[in-house]
Amino acid sequence: MEREIAVEPGVRLPDMAPGEVWVVGAVVLDPAGRAFAQFRGARRRLFPSTWDIVGGHVEPGETVLGALHREIAEETGWTLRRVVRDLGVSRWDAGDGAVRHGADFVVEVDGDLSRPELEWDKHPRFAWVGPADLPLLLENRAPGDTAIHDVVAKALGSSG
Repeated sequence: MEREIAVEPGVRLPDMAPGEVWVVGAVVLDPAGRAFAQFRGARRRLFPSTWDIVGGHVEPGETVLGALHREIAEETGWTLRRVVRDLGVSRWDAGDGAVRHGADFVVEVDGDLSRPELEWDKHPRFAWVGPADLPLLLENRAPGDTAIHDVVAKALGSSG
C-alpha cells in the first residue's frame, strides 16, 4: 500500500500522456530555508560532474507522487511527507534524442536532514544551498544550462 502523501491545495500534478517520458524533481528545504543539492558523479551518462536536485524518471505504471516518493527514498533515505508547492513543468532534450517532460516540486520529508543516505557512486557529495550559494549550481554546466539553478532559485524565492 502506497504511503499517504499530503499535497497542499493549489499544487498541480501533471497529466502524463501515454508514450511521454517524465522526470520529477524534489527541492527539499531545511529549517534554515536552504535547498538540498547533490553532485552528480563524473561517470553519470547525463549531466556528469554537475549539481542536481533529488529526482529522476517516472517509471512505467508509476504516478508522479509515487516517483517522487521512490526517488527521494532511493537518493537520500528520507521519506516524502508533503508536497508543498509545484515549481512548474518543463520540456527539454538532454541531447540524447529523448524529449523529457519535467515536473518539479518543493517537498517536506521525514528523516535526518544532516545525514542523507546518498548513492555515493552516483552522488559523491551534497550541499545545502541558500540564495547566496546559487552560483554553485552552475558549476560545470554548459553555457545557458541554468535549469537546476532556476528551479532552486524559484523554490528559495530568489531570482539568483
